[in-house]
Amino acid sequence: MSTKKTKRISKKSYYFNIAREVAKRSPCLRRKFGAIIVRDDVILSTGYNGPARGEPHCEKCIRDELGKKHKDEYEICPAVHAEENAIINAARNGICINDGTLYLVGLEKDGTVIRTHPCYRCTRALNNAGITGIQI
Repeated sequence: MSTKKTKRISKKSYYFNIAREVAKRSPCLRRKFGAIIVRDDVILSTGYNGPARGEPHCEKCIRDELGKKHKDEYEICPAVHAEENAIINAARNGICINDGTLYLVGLEKDGTVIRTHPCYRCTRALNNAGITGIQI
């Protein structure tokens, strides 16, 4: 019997790895984002960016077609943001996310992880939902 200890990844890395996998579900043609909400070491909700439930996935990126920069004119994009979807999914299932922490990961088209942060709209929604921590 071996007494060698296996090094475990940190909780923070664990949650970021899960958020990265959630991002891979995104049908977005431009960038993929994944969010998870955690409280007391329990994953309460997940979300990724994409069109609203029941709406078709984009065949081309409207923002790319119009030459819009990242973070400009979100309103022309039909996607619901990952952070919003994590909040909405919790609400749909009656899960209280008050005092939770959001972990957010972004992926470029090639799968490269990008450093990101919630937009102003999502920041306001997270504040109103009672999210007390944001990990990026």
